[in-house]
Amino acid sequence: MSIDTVRDLIPAYAKDISLNLGSLASETVLNDQQKWGTFLASAHAIGVAPVVKAIEAAAAEHLSPEAINAAKSAAAIMGMNNIYYRALHLMHNPEYQTIPARLRMNVLGNPGVDKIDFELWSTAVSAINGCGACLDAHEGELKKHAVPAAQIQTALRIAAVVHAASRIVASEAALQS
Repeated sequence: MSIDTVRDLIPAYAKDISLNLGSLASETVLNDQQKWGTFLASAHAIGVAPVVKAIEAAAAEHLSPEAINAAKSAAAIMGMNNIYYRALHLMHNPEYQTIPARLRMNVLGNPGVDKIDFELWSTAVSAINGCGACLDAHEGELKKHAVPAAQIQTALRIAAVVHAASRIVASEAALQS
C-alpha cells in the first residue's frame, strides 16, 4: 500500500492536498524513519480510520516495528500533553504552572527510537493539536541537537497535509452517511 491509497480518497476540489501528499512522500529532507514516522504519528493524532489504515500500511514498508510503536506513542503522549500544557499556557493563573503535572510520561525518556526522530514526531503532533507551549519545547530540543529548520519545517508540512487530507476524507464520509 502507498500514499496513493490516501490520495485516491481525496476529491478533485482538494487536488492541492493530493499533490502535496505525493510530493511529501518523496521528500528527501528527512530520512525515511523521520518522514514515515511523522506521517504515521500525524495520522494517529487525527484518527480518521481510512487515512490511519492507509498511512500505517505505507509506513510499515519503511519503519521497523519499534519505530511504528514509537510513532504511535508520540501521538498518544502528545494527545495528553498537548491538552494539559496548552491549558496551562492559555490560563492566566500562573499557580497551575507551579504544581507538578503528576502525569506519566515515561515514553519521553525512552521512546524506543532516536530521540531526534521522536522529537520531530512530537512536534508534528503538537502542531496538529495546537499546543504552542509543546511546539516551543520540542523545537527547542531539536535546535539543541542542531536539527536544521528545513527538517522541522518538513515535519510541520507533513502534519498540515495529513491533517487536511484526514479532514477532507472525514467530511466526504459524512456526506455518504
